[in-house]
Amino acid sequence: MKKYSDGSRYPSRVKVADFDDVSKDILVTAISIFRCLIACQLKGINIKLTPLAIKMLLKRTSHVRGELKTKMRSLTRTFFGFRSSESRDVIRQNRDLAESLKDGSSFVFKDWTTKTGIYKTELLQDGINVMWFANRSDEGIVYNQFFNPMPIKVIALTLTAIECCIDEWMQGVKEDIKFTAIAYGSVYNNHLNSLQRFDERTAPYKLFERICDTLHDVARFHAGVVDTPTTFSDASRISDEAIEDAIREHQLQEESGRRG
Repeated sequence: MKKYSDGSRYPSRVKVADFDDVSKDILVTAISIFRCLIACQLKGINIKLTPLAIKMLLKRTSHVRGELKTKMRSLTRTFFGFRSSESRDVIRQNRDLAESLKDGSSFVFKDWTTKTGIYKTELLQDGINVMWFANRSDEGIVYNQFFNPMPIKVIALTLTAIECCIDEWMQGVKEDIKFTAIAYGSVYNNHLNSLQRFDERTAPYKLFERICDTLHDVARFHAGVVDTPTTFSDASRISDEAIEDAIREHQLQEESGRRG
């Protein structure tokens, strides 16, 4: 077992409580940013961390995948209409539905039966909303620079989670499938590659750019953030014109006083 420089051992399970107050604040912020980086996979950020902090942050990778899968599971079931039942007819319907959704990644379309509205499925938007834009304090708002425009890798990750949830119904009855990097790494890469090809082929029309902008803007609205030309801080700000008027008013009062 690894030890500190003074000979004491690292705790087997690392928690935020293991750190002093200042380190706690820094680590909580680092964890939030790290969760964003896991989804966006941004580079160029170099932060020196202790072995304990690194151990704790690395665990967050699987936590993010697990959290996304948990949130997408109920959304996917309701959205597509999968049902739990011992009925053979229902089991067959679930199996047929799962197979049709997987065929040509039909589930990425707004209308998966006619395959129209590619990458415009409301389930993709719902997943992003609940995972990163649940409210004004969520990571998509606090660390908005990581999500504006919506990163292609966030979209790919969310689509991969949806596919994992569909896979759970492939036998017609719900089964638990782990959303791991080993099991779904290739699926993620396939979605990422398809998104990149779509972006390249439709670049003259900026279709993918518009999709990313829409995903971000709708997610912000879902979080309760409404972008308006005038913010509350601007509304309470005294304008330069009002100050100039006050000066002229004072000057006129002084002149009237001297004349009187």
